[in-house]
Amino acid sequence: MKKIVMLMLVLVMGIALAACGSDDKKSGSGSGSDDDDKKIDKLSIAFVPSRDPEEIITATEPLKELLKSQLHDQGYDVNEVEITVGTNYEAVGEALSAGTTDIGLIPGGTYVLYDDGAEVILTATRAGLSLDSDDPAEWNKNKPTEKSDTQANSYRALLIAGPSEKGRALADKVNNGEKLAFEDLDNVSWNVMSSSSPAGYIYPALWLDEHFGKTITDLSKVVQADSYGSAFARLAADQTDVLVTYADARIDFEENWTSEFDRKNSIWDETDVIGVMPAIYNDTVSVSKNSDIMNDDLKTALQKAFINIGNSEEGKEVIAIYSHDGYQNAKDSDYDNERKAQELVQELSSN
Repeated sequence: MKKIVMLMLVLVMGIALAACGSDDKKSGSGSGSDDDDKKIDKLSIAFVPSRDPEEIITATEPLKELLKSQLHDQGYDVNEVEITVGTNYEAVGEALSAGTTDIGLIPGGTYVLYDDGAEVILTATRAGLSLDSDDPAEWNKNKPTEKSDTQANSYRALLIAGPSEKGRALADKVNNGEKLAFEDLDNVSWNVMSSSSPAGYIYPALWLDEHFGKTITDLSKVVQADSYGSAFARLAADQTDVLVTYADARIDFEENWTSEFDRKNSIWDETDVIGVMPAIYNDTVSVSKNSDIMNDDLKTALQKAFINIGNSEEGKEVIAIYSHDGYQNAKDSDYDNERKAQELVQELSSN
């Protein structure tokens, strides 16, 4: 009889312990899934090859420990951070889509091409400018444009009229508050960059499409430059009347204008903005939608980690390889203009 009672007590205790263990797992008080989710064996980051791959690998080596430390502060135990450089931009987009890399530092154009498998979480910031108006006359009233301490997550492309007679005529119309017609723009000689350049071709083409239902291929006089330096040289020599470029280009070529390009007056006196393109958002930090380890908590932790890294002196040295000054939270709709631009480029290439 005693043996039967003892056996029953053992069974009851076993059932009670099993129940407690089950409750512990549900509540997360034991070695539950919450703890497991925050243990990461390997976190992989892929960079696009905008610089020499070996240079990128060397410059970003400190990012491994910086990221592990930042994530540790948020409760994550990361064993290894792996950094690779894609063979091309598309390779990084494809790796994000396939889930073979967890994080990709990619341009906006690459992101929108692969947004079926990638999700943007951050936009890189750079030093902004003293102006960010859609009105070209505002840029001309407030010359010269200067660098700002404010961080910007996007930049502008500008259509700039030079010192030629036709260039001055367009600038006068804009500064008098008159709207330009497509005929005005078709009557002058344009200097553009290659068709893959956001500021020197893609966004100006988008601007023409949105304002006039036309594009660069509809213009009568277009010259393609091999660099912004040669484009400004042509503008200074009256060989072209207008050019498209990034918004702070005149700051970069201010000295060249009077020295190398032999102009007597400053670039600010002899050039004017006659068109302002839609904002071009900076590079992204994107994550894979198909990564085995990616979830909402990790996305939030990565946002905080990269922002903190970008705010530190050591971190700034690392991300300077991509001319990034810091990071801001981003959303998918920030890159809608990039989608329009990509669609336009595809249309142009199919014609």
